[in-house]
Amino acid sequence: MRAAGHQVAAALLLFAAVFGTRAEVIDDILGSLTDAVSFLEREREQVNLDGLVGFIMLQAVLKDAVQTWPHSDPVSWAQRATTVALIRRLDRSTVKAMDAIKQSDPQYFREFEPLLSWGFWVIPHEWTSTDVSLFYSNTRKTECFDEQRGDKCMKLLLGTWKVNGTPCIATKSCLDTMTNLGCRDYSLSHQLLYFLIGKMKGCTSMLKGYARASQANMTERGYERIYCSNMMKINQDIFRDSLKETRIDIFMENILFCGLAGFSDFFKPDWLQWIIQRQDKDLGCFGRDENITSLMAVEKLLEQPHPSPSRVKRREKVLPDGCSSHTTSVAVGTLGGFLGFYLTEQDITKRPLS
Repeated sequence: MRAAGHQVAAALLLFAAVFGTRAEVIDDILGSLTDAVSFLEREREQVNLDGLVGFIMLQAVLKDAVQTWPHSDPVSWAQRATTVALIRRLDRSTVKAMDAIKQSDPQYFREFEPLLSWGFWVIPHEWTSTDVSLFYSNTRKTECFDEQRGDKCMKLLLGTWKVNGTPCIATKSCLDTMTNLGCRDYSLSHQLLYFLIGKMKGCTSMLKGYARASQANMTERGYERIYCSNMMKINQDIFRDSLKETRIDIFMENILFCGLAGFSDFFKPDWLQWIIQRQDKDLGCFGRDENITSLMAVEKLLEQPHPSPSRVKRREKVLPDGCSSHTTSVAVGTLGGFLGFYLTEQDITKRPLS
């Protein structure tokens, strides 16, 4: 614990030296989130369920933060007031967005409705780090499982596999899928999400009575550590390769999920600044493709219906203004994670480490 504490303290000191004071950084995050919430208010009847979950996660972070927000100076007071205002706006806009999703996609809404409650998401207050010794020596070239299989396994945990279904069902088939080492990208991030959802739902002993020949005595936390360590390697590679557009979404998703799992080394200052810089300054969204705007305008003019999206957990919806619903959701949840982390650790350089 002492070593981990020193690492966090050093990171925060470096952050302040390179990117500005803690107050300035929090101002940057709150400014970005304010613009993103304005985007949600405008598009609340257009975003899909996956595009809303990140805002629900943000709601959970902000409600948690205001309970312990430091108020030793006028700047902190002002930042807390901004946060309270954001919470009020989110409370209104998320309800309206959920009503729209329930009308437009009732089955998918019922299946993943638990994720749309801010109380579902447990915000971490204790931190750990990834382990380079857990990096995979080889990874699969393709995804390990399709989105439908991932959906099915998560619905069994949530208890939404049928009306009034029993929750916390972890079948051998699902555990075989979710403990399959060597996966990458979205398969890997959703293996982690599976265990996070189980933890948030209160499912204990998910691995009871289950064992893989090469993974004896593994725990849920053990898999989280393996997965986040390899998600860290993926992010390091993506960042080193100058963050190609096609890799931005998974880069932020890895930070979001592993931050939620309590791995503090994902909250890197240069990663934060890069994410903030990716926001569309006019619309407040992330992942905007301006070419989509003109294409959709033509389709609307010709009254060509868009194909129905497949019912998958991470389905995308590109909005008429070219904004990515999924990427915006992931970015907002990720920025909320950064905010929660820096608030949690705000006094670490002033207190003894143990």
